[in-house]
Amino acid sequence: MRSNRQGEELNAAATGASMTGWEFAWLDGLAVESEPSWSYPELARPLLRRSASVLDLDTGGGELLAELAPLPPHTVAVESWARNTPAAAARLSPFGVPVRTELPAGENEFDLVLSRHGRLPAPDIARLLKPGGVLLTQQVGSDDLADLNVALGAPPPHPRRWDAEVAAASLQTAGLRVTEVREEHPPVTFRDITAVVHQLRTVPWQIRDFTPERYERALARLGALIRARGEFTARAHRFLLRAERPLAV
Repeated sequence: MRSNRQGEELNAAATGASMTGWEFAWLDGLAVESEPSWSYPELARPLLRRSASVLDLDTGGGELLAELAPLPPHTVAVESWARNTPAAAARLSPFGVPVRTELPAGENEFDLVLSRHGRLPAPDIARLLKPGGVLLTQQVGSDDLADLNVALGAPPPHPRRWDAEVAAASLQTAGLRVTEVREEHPPVTFRDITAVVHQLRTVPWQIRDFTPERYERALARLGALIRARGEFTARAHRFLLRAERPLAV
C-alpha cells in the first residue's frame, strides 16, 4: 500500500498545470535537461535572415518561431494537434504568420523548412522546397529517455529505430542532399517523482499505457531511489540534420 506522501506526490503530478505548445516550465527545478552541444535557434537564425519564405513544421504553440523573429514575409506554420493550434495562432498572429493544420499542397514554395521535434515527411519536404532550398531539423530519437522505461519496467518508447542514419537515408531517398549530421545523448535529471509522472502524462508516447495507478509499484520504487540518491538520470536522444534540395541541372 502506498504511503500518504507517495499518494500526494502522484496526485500532484497527475493534476499538474495544463500544457499547451511544448513548454515544460512546470518542471522547473524538478527536472533538468541538458542541451545538446549545438543551438538549434542559433543555427536557424542565419538561415532565416537569407530566406524570403519559410515553413515551420509542427510549430507547437509557436514558441520557437516567435523567438526567431523577425520572420520572412512569407512564413507559414503547421500544427495539427488541436490542443496547440489556437495557442500557436494567437502567438504568431502579431507576426502575420498563418497556422495551418495540413501541409501546403503546392511545390517549390519555400526557401527554408524548419522542423524542431516535429515530423520529417521527406517526400513532402522535397516537394515544398525550392531548388537550392534548405531543411534544418532537430529530432527526438527513438532511444529518448529509454532508461526511464527500463526503470519502470515498461516497453521501449518506440518500436522502430529513429536516428540520424535512418532520417538521413529517408531524406536522400527523397532527393535531398544531406550536408550536416549531428547526434548526441544529453542527460536528463529528475529530482522528484512528480517530475517523472508529469513528464509521462504530457509526453504520452514515452510509455503508451501509462497511468499512475498502473505503474504504482514501479513509481514507488523509483521515488524511493530518487529520495535516497537525490536524483534519477536518464539519457535524451537528439539529432540534427541539415539538407538541401539540389539546384536543377
